[in-house]
Amino acid sequence: MRDMQTLRSTLMVSLIILGGGITVWAQPSREQEEFGPVVSAYLGYLRNEQEVVDDRASRREISATYYRRNSNRIRALRQMAVEIARNTQNDYLPELEAVAGDELRLIFERPPRLQTLKIGEVLETRFRYLGVVRSSELFYIFARLDPYEQADFRQKASVAPLNTAHSVAPGPLSGAKASVRARRVTTP
Repeated sequence: MRDMQTLRSTLMVSLIILGGGITVWAQPSREQEEFGPVVSAYLGYLRNEQEVVDDRASRREISATYYRRNSNRIRALRQMAVEIARNTQNDYLPELEAVAGDELRLIFERPPRLQTLKIGEVLETRFRYLGVVRSSELFYIFARLDPYEQADFRQKASVAPLNTAHSVAPGPLSGAKASVRARRVTTP
């Protein structure tokens, strides 16, 4: 008799959980209504990543420290993605990287000084600094530039020294830069 009551209780709890899951699955989430398909897909990706981290933690495959750091990182990426999507009203997100202060070497050959970072600054012609997000710990968020943007910044960086090498000394044009043209040689 007691086994039957336990079985009935377990069955009822399972049905309630299953019924709630079906209801949640059938209803579109607020994010799907608020954001376009690209942003919604990215937020879904972050949800899946959190599930993977939760699963690995439940099987004791990862340490508590690793679990906390990655859960916080996912939360920081989510917060920045939602902020970008809401501020731009655009269904586009750059490739985002979230690193803690002690992880900057993972994405930079020569890590920048944290105190000197400015929002919008491009670093190593590969990343744009977007800001910092506190998710139990500080995460510095960077957007990876697409290959075209990287090429553009590399080109500007290679041209900039040429222009400054040919700048005019202060004088009547103060602050203006003149281009130096090679003298044309003509043969008679």
